[in-house]
Amino acid sequence: MSVLVWVEHDNASLKDATLAAVTAAGQLGEVHALVAGNGCSAVADQAAKIAGVSKVLLANDAAYANGLAENVAPLIAGLMADYDAFVAPATSHGKNIAPRVAASLDVMQISDILSVESADTFTRPIYAGNAIATVQSSDAKKVITVRGTAFAKAAAEGGSASVEPVSGAGDSGLSTFVGAEIAKLERPELTSAKIIVSGGRALKDSETFQQVIFPLADKLGAAVGASRAAVDAGYVPNDYQVGQTGKIVAPEIYVAVGISGAIQHLAGMKDSKTIIAINKDEDAPIFQVADYGLVADLFKAVPELVEKL
Repeated sequence: MSVLVWVEHDNASLKDATLAAVTAAGQLGEVHALVAGNGCSAVADQAAKIAGVSKVLLANDAAYANGLAENVAPLIAGLMADYDAFVAPATSHGKNIAPRVAASLDVMQISDILSVESADTFTRPIYAGNAIATVQSSDAKKVITVRGTAFAKAAAEGGSASVEPVSGAGDSGLSTFVGAEIAKLERPELTSAKIIVSGGRALKDSETFQQVIFPLADKLGAAVGASRAAVDAGYVPNDYQVGQTGKIVAPEIYVAVGISGAIQHLAGMKDSKTIIAINKDEDAPIFQVADYGLVADLFKAVPELVEKL
């Protein structure tokens, strides 16, 4: 079985989510990686070094510079004549491209898989992760997105794949890249951080959130996250949101401060290796999944913790 993996990148370096997708694809068969962008030869070289990748396809064209799904999906659909499956990480980019590829091939998409059971059978979460469905596809071509936290990351070094240029239709004329407003974070990125400190609605307002959460995150060298309630209340921007409708994370340590633990939030962080919860409500659902729980007033406990650190 031959598998084509979409390499997510910024034209300079590939994203970690790609490595988990390569691991999943390797359980299906021979892995080829597709790097589509503009001036992205360095990314192709990085992809060629990933353990388990046997070939890298490089589509270097201005039409693919910003990863517009309307341009990239037709390129992938055209290449799929030589492949049995297409695999992409379940990121915002992957979720934008994969459905278009599936529609072009007239097949179902298998979304957010947690494991590969066989060449046509996979598991995926349903009901906000409260149940795991086993799905089997009879389609000749498989289109799959991979939950990055469910698979180990392939080694970024050790491979020696060949790089082969490919071309597609180029600009479809359906969309135009206007601009991007990218938040510049001094702390680690949420999806790749080893430690995350998240705050909830109990933090009252944006100023209080920063005063309580940021010093603890700085002490731990951690990324900062938030519940949807905190984001909706305007405490922090929505790129901080962890949960079913936010980012799915699985750090080594997850510290939940003033977060009750609604199902939607748990769906985004319950795979964390160690979960620490601080909440004054001893009946908060977060304590059911926490490895360590502190029933205390966060406005006293967190500053004391920062002082001790």
